[in-house]
Amino acid sequence: MTDPDVLQHPHDETRPAGEAPASDASVPAKDALVIRSLTFSGPMATEHGWRPEPQLPEIAFAGRSNVGKSSLLNALVKRKAFARVSRTPGRTREINFFRVNEQFMLVDLPGYGYAKISKDRKAAWKPLIAGYMRNSPYLRGVVQLLDVRHDPTGDDRIMLDFLADLGVPTLLALTKVDKLGRAARAKRITELCIAYGVDEDQVIPFSAHENIGRDELAAALVSLLEAGPWREEPVYVARAEGEADLSAYEESPVFEDDEDHDGAGDATDSDKSGTPA
Repeated sequence: MTDPDVLQHPHDETRPAGEAPASDASVPAKDALVIRSLTFSGPMATEHGWRPEPQLPEIAFAGRSNVGKSSLLNALVKRKAFARVSRTPGRTREINFFRVNEQFMLVDLPGYGYAKISKDRKAAWKPLIAGYMRNSPYLRGVVQLLDVRHDPTGDDRIMLDFLADLGVPTLLALTKVDKLGRAARAKRITELCIAYGVDEDQVIPFSAHENIGRDELAAALVSLLEAGPWREEPVYVARAEGEADLSAYEESPVFEDDEDHDGAGDATDSDKSGTPA
């Protein structure tokens, strides 16, 4: 699995490259991330295509289709209409960029692992996600979403291994914890920490419905942003759609064709407001 030394608690003050910084309190005393402005900056549709010019630090959100990413993002920014929840998993086709408080970019990556979409679309997503992570000059960290109810899938392990190999600071958000009772929830979190090879203080249990984990996640993001670069930042060359700097791209991770656990009726995949269909 992943190297547990990479997936560190977001507030660890003494950390090698690839670890996330951390906070000194498990429950923040106040909202660490007050959203004053939120603007859609545009999509990145292809591996070598146009994207908003990098100017601010970026935090990316990744996870399987139907993991609850739209609900988490809506709760995080406290905007009901920020990410529209779709009943068709796999609908998000692009990387969507949102400018937050003129201070950082929130980057919503396409969900992976949904079996009922075309192989061509799956093949396009793999290099799109990997190319973005490898080449974004201001990427500060990744929030990897995992459904607390299900065991790690092959795609989840592939993504976590990719993030560990890249060395990017990574936070694990365990979604849909409201679906379990308190006792079952605690037991399940312990089981998943063992499965993923991480400590329990390295993950953030999250529920948009019961408002669990929002403030902890917000504080962790702020710490990631304040930590600064974790690598020598790649040189970004602005390009129009279709232009490519092929020398900058490496082999992409290969995701498996996993069936979605919940089916299309569990509305979690997103279609962004203002995003071209």
